[in-house]
Amino acid sequence: MKMPFLLMFMFLMGLLSFSLKRKHLLMMLLSMEFIILSLLILMFYYFLNFSNEYYFSMIFLSFSVCESALGLSLLVSLIRSHGSDYFYMFNLLW
Repeated sequence: MKMPFLLMFMFLMGLLSFSLKRKHLLMMLLSMEFIILSLLILMFYYFLNFSNEYYFSMIFLSFSVCESALGLSLLVSLIRSHGSDYFYMFNLLW
């Protein structure tokens, strides 16, 4: 019974970390991965207790892997073009 509350606490701490570290792109990507990991475990726990459909968990896992690969590729391209991953370095008027 304590497991869903712990996972929801993990989700909320990931959201808090995401909102506090909004100036640093790498920390935002890491907190998003923490949120996705807590959601995946919560989803697996839900499917374990209430049904036997694990197929949706695999679809969610594949989308989260695609999202993390896209985020890392954007991070690498931003570091190569601007030299840093802080958001104050980006000038949108150029």
